[in-house]
Amino acid sequence: MYHNHFGLKEQAFSIAVNPRYLYMSHQHKEALAHLLYGVKEGGFVMLTGEVGTGKTTIIRCLLEQLPPNTEIAIVLNPMANITELLCTICDEFGITYEDNATSVKNLTDRLQQRLLDNYKAGKSTILLIDEAQLLSAEVLEQIRLLTNLETSTKKLLQIVLVGQPELNDLLAQPRLRQLSQRITARFHLTPLTEDETDRYIKHRLSVAGMPEDKYPFSPRIVKQIHRFTGGIPRMINVLCERTLIGAYGHNKSQVDTKIFDMARREVEGNRHPATASNTQPPYLLYATLCGSAIVGLALIVFVIKLILDSGSPPPPSVAGVDATLPPAISAPATIERMGAVPSQPPSNKTAAPFDIENKLKAQAILFDYLAFEVSTETPPCWQVNAQGHHCGTIKYDTWDGIIKLNRPVVLSLVNSQKFTSHAVLIGIQNKQALLIDRDGNQQVVSLETLGPLWTGEAFYAWQKPTGFTKPLAYGDRNETVKEIASQFAVLDSQSRPLTGERFNKALRDRVKLFQREHGLEADGILGEHTLLKLNDSLGLSTPLQTDFL
Repeated sequence: MYHNHFGLKEQAFSIAVNPRYLYMSHQHKEALAHLLYGVKEGGFVMLTGEVGTGKTTIIRCLLEQLPPNTEIAIVLNPMANITELLCTICDEFGITYEDNATSVKNLTDRLQQRLLDNYKAGKSTILLIDEAQLLSAEVLEQIRLLTNLETSTKKLLQIVLVGQPELNDLLAQPRLRQLSQRITARFHLTPLTEDETDRYIKHRLSVAGMPEDKYPFSPRIVKQIHRFTGGIPRMINVLCERTLIGAYGHNKSQVDTKIFDMARREVEGNRHPATASNTQPPYLLYATLCGSAIVGLALIVFVIKLILDSGSPPPPSVAGVDATLPPAISAPATIERMGAVPSQPPSNKTAAPFDIENKLKAQAILFDYLAFEVSTETPPCWQVNAQGHHCGTIKYDTWDGIIKLNRPVVLSLVNSQKFTSHAVLIGIQNKQALLIDRDGNQQVVSLETLGPLWTGEAFYAWQKPTGFTKPLAYGDRNETVKEIASQFAVLDSQSRPLTGERFNKALRDRVKLFQREHGLEADGILGEHTLLKLNDSLGLSTPLQTDFL
């Protein structure tokens, strides 16, 4: 609705991924060059960066530049066990398999046969995994094994791992050193500088058709945009879209400080008069601006609000809107992902006491609370792994996921300075969270405050059976099956386990019953989620506190 006002042919600041709008800063050019080099040389290629820095857009550009004799499989949701991931890869490549023949060996054999067929046909084969930081170490190791098939001159499978900075921490584990050594090209995307932010905005407006003489952002406003967004391209898009709508609503061709402040408050979700500095950062609200219909409604109501607040007559294209709408109506800038009320950012700029910047320190605090013996000399996960425990990462959309997990966790946050940080959560009660701060003190924080900061990712520890590396199913035979069968015997107060080393029908039926009792999918497979619940039932884990108020 504001396009004609600025001479635009289309929306310039959509948050949808569009390679045509890719602003190739120096580092983006380097990132793309690294990826192109890596997929030609074979092995592993890795691209990391914070949320919103442009990883997905670069991947789209990479796909457009691949030669036509390339077959590629793209995995967008890697939160699966080894078998499920191999099935997904086979599906992406169009490899057929029987439903009752989904063993790791059978699926791997079929994949390797496809690699050989492609090589003989002169084709390159690429596997691209997005959000790779969510992969478990076991799954990553299985993926590494897929690259073992090679000729004397090249690998038959190129793998591209794309993820957030936590992927670097994952690959730093000693047991993944073989995979890490096989990465032939890696690049980490950082936010744009202030100068790059200015060029980025001009680039998108130019692609959308804006004449140079209509550029609406002064150097001062660009500086404020950069400060507020921290140079995150996705956040720049959201804020610039709001400012253009504001300028249109005021019938202005330039964005001034008043319009910028109103747009900033809309992005923040702040409904009160501005009292904070223009540099106050926005947390994670941009990550939830994905519903196009609701966003469109928000834009329309925002314009109405601007008109009503300013007292100026509406522009011609909205003259028919009912001007009797009360000024109190203001469309929410986001849909709160955690089910909390709209966020209210802290009025000060100092980090909250529960805000722990160093991930390893947050893990160490968690392990100290769990009475694990760890030192500061090596990463905590390395030490607890040696003690028979396992570090895991999972992603949820609501607090219900954390409650069902029922164990203390380290939450990944984006703090008040727009950097990744962490909070150690040890309890939930009546919409209140019990946290351990950076000094080791416990404090209560409302989920309403914590929710907008949380990325949805949680780190936890659990006691895994000896030798457990992959989900166990009917017919499997090893010492791990024997240990788990013994655990069920303890749980059921039985003198003898249902089986020895072989996963038999009796154990499968018992697992299904256990899964139904705990609200899990009753598939009879002993995966991590089932074993987490078994930990809880046997008293092998520390539950969340629910009585601290």
